[in-house]
Amino acid sequence: MRVVLIGGTSNVGKSTVARAVAERLGFEYRSTDLLARHPGRPWRTPEREVPAHVAEHYASLTVDELITSVLDHYERLWPRIRRLITTHAAENGAGAGLVLEGSALWPVRVAGLDVPHTGAVWLTADEAVLRARVHAGGRYETATDEERALMDRFLARTERYQNLMVEALDELSLDRIDAGAGRSVPTLVDSVLATVAKQTAPGRR
Repeated sequence: MRVVLIGGTSNVGKSTVARAVAERLGFEYRSTDLLARHPGRPWRTPEREVPAHVAEHYASLTVDELITSVLDHYERLWPRIRRLITTHAAENGAGAGLVLEGSALWPVRVAGLDVPHTGAVWLTADEAVLRARVHAGGRYETATDEERALMDRFLARTERYQNLMVEALDELSLDRIDAGAGRSVPTLVDSVLATVAKQTAPGRR
């Protein structure tokens, strides 16, 4: 295995698990977000205010429009992702392997990859888990009404994205792992590695 792909919706734990998988394997870690970023999370942190264009994006678009926007972004980004995967998969042991995570790893596109030494898995979580993580990250209890409205719209998009993703995964018979239910990061790493070890094509056993 030269490339491990980890997909999933926002706040499902992709980055944390992918970094741990990369550390376990001695592979390079990368996120598709760093290739070209779509409007990010619409809540303040101690280090970051919400940019005006991000607030406007979530405040002005419906959930359907938000989904269309992000899926269009991922479609434009896919050629760069495919080149990155293909390059690492073809290196035949030269240099470190790659763990690549991101919501841009849309199931239909990954299923169409014809590259060797590549595994793929998607993380999912119950909507209650996603909601709790978004609320904790955005400090929902102390947020203003306007800030809560932006978080609510982001969460609705996150949940809709996961529902569409799971439908695609099940239709294509691709592997997914429940990252909720209090499962520890080491346990999830074990599950990811065990799953991809059985695959004969990205996402498929």
